[in-house]
Amino acid sequence: MEVRADYLVLGSGIAGLSFALKAAEHGRVLVVTKKERAESNTNYAQGGIAAVLSPDDSFELHVEDTLKAGAGLCHRDAVELVVREGPRMVRELMEWGVEFTKRRVGDREELALGREGGHSRDRIVYASDLTGREIERALLERVKEHGNIEVLENHIAIDLITEHHVFGVKGVPKGHITCWGAYVLDTKSGLVKKLLAKVVLLATGGTGRVYLHTTNPKIATGDGIAMVYRAGGKVGNLEFMQFHPTALYRPDADPDEPAFLISEAVRGYGGVLVNRKGEAFMEKYHPMGSLAPRDIVARAIDQEIKRSGEPCVYLDVTHKDPDETRARFPNIYSRCLDVGIDMTEEPIPVVPAAHYMCGGVVTDLWGRTSIRNLYATGEVALTGVHGANRLASNSLLEALVFSDRAFRDSLARAREPDDFPEVPDWSEENVFNAEEWVLLSHDREEIRRLMWDYVGIVRSNYRLQRALRRIRLIAKEVEEFYRRTKVTVDLIELRNLAQVAELIVRCALARKESRGLHYNTDYPEPNPRYQRDTVLQKRP
Repeated sequence: MEVRADYLVLGSGIAGLSFALKAAEHGRVLVVTKKERAESNTNYAQGGIAAVLSPDDSFELHVEDTLKAGAGLCHRDAVELVVREGPRMVRELMEWGVEFTKRRVGDREELALGREGGHSRDRIVYASDLTGREIERALLERVKEHGNIEVLENHIAIDLITEHHVFGVKGVPKGHITCWGAYVLDTKSGLVKKLLAKVVLLATGGTGRVYLHTTNPKIATGDGIAMVYRAGGKVGNLEFMQFHPTALYRPDADPDEPAFLISEAVRGYGGVLVNRKGEAFMEKYHPMGSLAPRDIVARAIDQEIKRSGEPCVYLDVTHKDPDETRARFPNIYSRCLDVGIDMTEEPIPVVPAAHYMCGGVVTDLWGRTSIRNLYATGEVALTGVHGANRLASNSLLEALVFSDRAFRDSLARAREPDDFPEVPDWSEENVFNAEEWVLLSHDREEIRRLMWDYVGIVRSNYRLQRALRRIRLIAKEVEEFYRRTKVTVDLIELRNLAQVAELIVRCALARKESRGLHYNTDYPEPNPRYQRDTVLQKRP
C-alpha cells in the first residue's frame, strides 16, 4: 500500500505537532504515531518551558545558565538562537490555546514564573504541574480541526526509505543519501505501508526505555536514532543520557511502567533533598544545594544511596505551607497520596531514573540532518543546545524553535513537484510467523538491565566493555531473527533498542574523560581534548 504526501511527520509530541500545524498551511501532512496520538514524552513533561519574560532576567543570563549546565559542549550559536526565540514560542503556544498558569499582580494577571535547577532567575512558564499534557491537549485540538493533517495512530516506522531500498547498497553515492519516506507497520492490520513524502520530519522522541528504570513511556525506544544510523546518517553524543534525580521510589514498582517524575519545580519551590535521618546533603556537593544541575544532583543521590545502603533518599517540602503546596502541585500531591504519601506531612522517597537523551541525530541550525529531505527536531535531535547536560525546561523550547526553523527551511522543497523514484513494496516473502519469538523476548529486559548496571550514572571502562560485548551478541541475534520473520511492534522496538544501546556504549567508550552526564571512574576529570561532540556514522 502506497500513500503520498507533501510532509511525513514521524512522532506526535510537541516537535511533530507544532511542525505539522505549520506545514498543513502549505500541503498535505501525514503524522505517524506509535500508540494513541497523545502518548509522547511531551505528555509526561511536568516542569515547563524556559523563556526570558521577567524584567530582572535577560537573554544573556539564560544563555550563560545553559552553557554552564552543558559543561563545555553546548554550541553557543544554537543556544543563543533558542533563547532569543523563547518569548515568541510561548506567545505562539498561547495563541494555539495553551493555558499557562497565571498570577495576579495588582489589578492585572501575568504569567506565573517558576525556577528549576541550574537557572539563576525565575523563567519557567508552566501549567500547574502538568505542562506537557496541557500543551499536547491544545496542539491535538488544533490538529484535529485541520483538514490537511491525517494522523495515523498505532503505526510504527520500520525504516527510512533511501537509495539503499531503491538501488541497493552498492548504488548509493557516498555522502549523498536521500530520504523519500518510510516503511510503516499498521499494528492493527499487520500491513506494511509505503509512505512517500517530499519532506520527512523525524520527531520520534527519546531513548529512555533502553534503561531498566525510566520516566519515559513505553514508546521511547530510540526508533529515530536507530533508523538514521542504519540509513547511514550521523548520530552523536549518545553517552549523555540525563538521569532525572527525583523519580518517586516504590519498592513494588513495575519496571515496565514509567517511573513517576517528581518535577524539578518541587526543588525550585523550596524542596530540600535529605537522607533517612532528615539531614540535607546537597550542600556537600554543590554551592547551589538541591538546585544544582541535574547531573550533579543525580550523582550525589547515587553516592548517598551507595554509601548508606538505603534504597532511596527523600525530597522534603513539609516546611512549606500545605495549602500552597497542594495548589502548586496538584498532580504530584494526588499521585503521592495514591501510594500513601502525604507530601505536606512527610518527605517523598526518590531515586534517579533515565529521563532525557541529550544526544541524537546530528542536525544543523535549521534541523537538517546529514540525509537530504530529512529533518530531526525534539529529543531525537542533537542540535548543540544541551551539550553534556540539558538545563531543566530547555527541551520543550528547543523542540518548538527547531520545528519552526525546519518548517521554514522545508517550504521550498515541499513546493517542488513529486520526483519519487520507483520504490519497491515491502516484501515478506520467505519469512515465517516465528514461534521462536519466546527465545528473544527476554532480550529486551536483558538490554535494559545491562544498561542500568553498566552504563548508568557512574561508569568504568570494564563495565562499558562488558556491556558492549553482550549487547553486540544480542543485536546480532535480533538482526538475524528480524531478517527471516514477519515484522511486529515488539521485534521492531527490540531491534531499535539493541542498536541504540550499542551506540550509547560506543559513544561512552570513545569519551575518555568525565564531563556532564558522562562520569567514568577511570577518567574522573574533564579533558580539554574531548571538548567536542562524539559523532558516529555507519560505514557504507
